[in-house]
Amino acid sequence: MPDVLSIGIGGGSLVAEGNGQVTVGPRSVGYRLTEEALVFGGRTVTATDIAVAAGRAEVGDADAVADLDPTLVKAALARVAADIADAVERMRTSPDPLPVVAVGGGSILLPDDLPGSLAVHRPENFAVANAIGAAIAQVGGEVDRVYAIDPGRRDAVVDEARQEAVDRAIAAGADPAAVRIVDFDEVPIPYLPGNATRIRCKAVGDLRLGVA
Repeated sequence: MPDVLSIGIGGGSLVAEGNGQVTVGPRSVGYRLTEEALVFGGRTVTATDIAVAAGRAEVGDADAVADLDPTLVKAALARVAADIADAVERMRTSPDPLPVVAVGGGSILLPDDLPGSLAVHRPENFAVANAIGAAIAQVGGEVDRVYAIDPGRRDAVVDEARQEAVDRAIAAGADPAAVRIVDFDEVPIPYLPGNATRIRCKAVGDLRLGVA
């Protein structure tokens, strides 16, 4: 698995001024972006508003940000670029130039070159590329519970846990014909009465297509 470093910058990030500095994030309007951002009729200045005001994106009503201070817009974009460049530097494993591949809706905030002479590459369909993983991922269902297993009923309890995991995967949208158990763990808990055993079971399957 690749190393991962998360920072609080995205389309919903709040843009604020204070002590002579402009900050972008980590606070965000989150899923309320289409309600609170200026370009969507809201009253909160977000990174999306900055991108629209700078002409980097065509989202919502551009007239709603026409009066934003150009100095604020420029400073906010510079802050985003600097913070992303810093994150890239922290991930660097060698002094060699590191290509930066920008995907997802938030990539509209990035310039073509980041501080430190880091070129930004945007592949085809970059705006939705971050959704590919969600689109091809399998659907899962999991059970993690402590069972009291009576003598002679261990197999029945295990089958029950497996079936519940399968049922949860199907309820979440998995194709019943493709669901399988991919992880199973059974741990006796001697300090609890009733032959207590923790059973963790996970089932996954391909997404069932054509079903609303």
